Amino acid sequence: MKTERINRYLDHAVLKPEMTQDEARDAIQLGIDYKVRTVCVRPCDIDMAVEMCRDTDTEVSCVLAFPHGNTLSEVKASEADLYIQKGVHEIDMVVNYGYIRSKLWDKVEEDIRAVASVTGQAGITLKVILETSQLTVDEIMHATECAIKAGADFVKTSTGFYGAGATVEAVDAMLKASGGRIQVKASGGIRTAEQAKTFIDMGSSRLGNGYSSTPAICGDKKADSDMTGY
Repeated sequence: MKTERINRYLDHAVLKPEMTQDEARDAIQLGIDYKVRTVCVRPCDIDMAVEMCRDTDTEVSCVLAFPHGNTLSEVKASEADLYIQKGVHEIDMVVNYGYIRSKLWDKVEEDIRAVASVTGQAGITLKVILETSQLTVDEIMHATECAIKAGADFVKTSTGFYGAGATVEAVDAMLKASGGRIQVKASGGIRTAEQAKTFIDMGSSRLGNGYSSTPAICGDKKADSDMTGY
């Protein structure tokens, strides 16, 4: 890994629900300034992010069924279609992890496939958030297999809003289950360059981090210690 390129692993999350539009705009601009891979925004901020990122090195991703994942699969698919029409390049969906904990693997796969059928047809990257802090290693591995079968592009550890974020144990389980068939995104609680390098060296293709941590991850300054979410 080249440290000067770490920014290109980053999905710079601008997801705090209480953010004003001015705060969201400033946070998106920070990601653009650092040339992160994507700014990951709330659905209500898609239009603003798409306009701001036009003709820059940064693309737009957004969250879907965030942060709980309990929305009906049909609604998730409909939302994905709308977000694509608005111009997003990537979607990070929260799978129904209650189904995972119930070991209803067919339903887990169906939930992911409902969105993957929309994103796949449009050529949009789909990342599936498992909320690994709530799962056993065996459940993480089974869920990764479901995402592969359903046609997703990534499995992702966490929303960053519930329980622990990315851990070495969870990322290792996802990588082992993937067998190179799906990419892995470590997300949640990544606030330093050292943490980021650990997950990249393990084999993660993408990292999710709160917007205020981007400067520290890129080697500029200490992250805000009071940052919440991601």
